[in-house]
Amino acid sequence: MSAEPSSESWFGSQILPGASASLSITVSEGYSGMGIKTPVFVWRGLKEGPTVAITAAVHGDEINGTGAIRHIIRQKPFELISGTLVLVPVVNMLGFERHSRYLPDRRDLNRSFPGTSEGSLASRLARSFFDQVVKQCDYGIDLHTAAVRRTNFPNVRADLTDEQIAPFARAFGAELILDGKGPKGSLRASACKIGCPTIILEAGEVWKVEPGVVEYAVRGITNCLRHLGMVEGKIVEPAFRIETKTTKWIRATQGGFLEFHVSPGEMVEKDHPIATNTDLMGDEQNVIYAPKSGVVLGMTTLPSVAPGDPICHLAFPKKGMFKKVERTVNNLDDDSLHERVRDDLARNIRIVDSD
Repeated sequence: MSAEPSSESWFGSQILPGASASLSITVSEGYSGMGIKTPVFVWRGLKEGPTVAITAAVHGDEINGTGAIRHIIRQKPFELISGTLVLVPVVNMLGFERHSRYLPDRRDLNRSFPGTSEGSLASRLARSFFDQVVKQCDYGIDLHTAAVRRTNFPNVRADLTDEQIAPFARAFGAELILDGKGPKGSLRASACKIGCPTIILEAGEVWKVEPGVVEYAVRGITNCLRHLGMVEGKIVEPAFRIETKTTKWIRATQGGFLEFHVSPGEMVEKDHPIATNTDLMGDEQNVIYAPKSGVVLGMTTLPSVAPGDPICHLAFPKKGMFKKVERTVNNLDDDSLHERVRDDLARNIRIVDSD
């Protein structure tokens, strides 16, 4: 783990225990030769403790996390009793300003970490951010959404084989955890490699700040800080938890216009219809079925498809878990966060009953 830069100095500014400040760091230069600055909010507790980075918009169009971080900065929904929060609402400022996942050179910043100081623009940005922020932190939570024209039901992704990461990931309180180390060059994988245990939350769509997703993210961040002793209170446990390495994208077998039969977060039994593929007049061409029982992790929001296009991302529980989880979900109150998020995400998809 990394130590704090000093007891008082953060990114060139003095911040005393119990205080907070809006700062910025220069990560590169633009075409004008002027500095590219990334805003950073530092919030210190009165007592010493871990330093936790909360980051968003590493992909510049994934701004649900930006909304969650802004909520924490503006509303202070908890009292920070110890440690330090380093809140970065937008990591990829160049992508954010263009409403784009990528940098101007079309490179993916989240495949460029830890970067090099003499490489491409993406590599230099990654290196600068990594050195100035990630290396100063003991833990990280990186907030993401699905890619364009898709939505994700909230899920945490973490390497559950790591003894430090696993309890941190479970503390978030997500119903779904995908177990894995993360892609090479990602902020998460690179941070974990240097001893900064980092998890990500995938939730919602690009170009949106969805209220249910923000609430889900803030609750999970608060839970993680409680786990580290930085915030008082009891961790809010999920009604169920599925941990799995096994997922599958169900793809279109032919072109057409889809009628969806499932929504994000729904429990789907084997051979349940996921979507009916129709022609433009509405006549059925074929039906896409679930290959085995699972939960809808994510799905396309675009009903028009070509052969091979991804339609629905299913996560498969361990053997014997599906029925137990299904019963739990069926008994959840409509006003539970799980059900409210499901309803919110489904509003952007027209769902019809299967015959």
